[in-house]
Amino acid sequence: MYKVVLIDDEQMILQGLMKVFPWEDFQCRVVGTASDGAEGLRLIRREQPDIVLTDIRMPNMDGLSMIAALQSEFSGMKIAVLTAFRDFEYAQKALHFGVCRYLLKPSKMEELKEAFTHMTAMLPKTANVEEESGDIQSAAGNFVARAALQYIKQHYTEHISLSDVADSVYVSQWHLSKLINSDLGQSFFDIINGLRIDHAKQLLRDPSLKIQEIAFAIGYGDVGHFSKNFKKIAGVSPMEYRETLLR
Repeated sequence: MYKVVLIDDEQMILQGLMKVFPWEDFQCRVVGTASDGAEGLRLIRREQPDIVLTDIRMPNMDGLSMIAALQSEFSGMKIAVLTAFRDFEYAQKALHFGVCRYLLKPSKMEELKEAFTHMTAMLPKTANVEEESGDIQSAAGNFVARAALQYIKQHYTEHISLSDVADSVYVSQWHLSKLINSDLGQSFFDIINGLRIDHAKQLLRDPSLKIQEIAFAIGYGDVGHFSKNFKKIAGVSPMEYRETLLR
């Protein structure tokens, strides 16, 4: 039996699918339902389903990012979207990340049956599907890494951690660390420290700003940590760098 997870913030939809859809005809069983993206991700990581049927317009969730996260982490899992969101460009992007079917609410039973016929036919994977899944996983992973980089650029002056960034793009810390290293060629700490030190160099041009003020302004909790990282990247201490600017 193939394991299925359903994600939708409309309880009527979830209950209707559970009761009406002929799961056994497709050798499927529903192992869990969720009403939002965060709950859905926890459920997916716990149950490791073969198929996910999900909405993409739910509170506190970027559906496209969640789909990319899932495809980058679980390449063999088949995903279908069931949504009222009628945007052709958005649907194209979802399909680019490996969504098997993009169904619009209210969806006809025959459309759902066709979607599950298609997805179950792809399980277990053949060699061709394996190759296709690798391409999808690569595209999805790159999307997640770029989204993570954007989040870091927007928040690097705050006290953010790898965990904060991972939460923003719907993946685990371990998986995000792997994606950042493989797609961006740097570690999380290299990226955030590089952004902070570049910003510090600009702020050091203002002689009225104290070194401690600059350290706090760019996200460091103490001057010692800032000075150590600055010298590691710039080759000189913050004070020495400032002195070269004043010569």
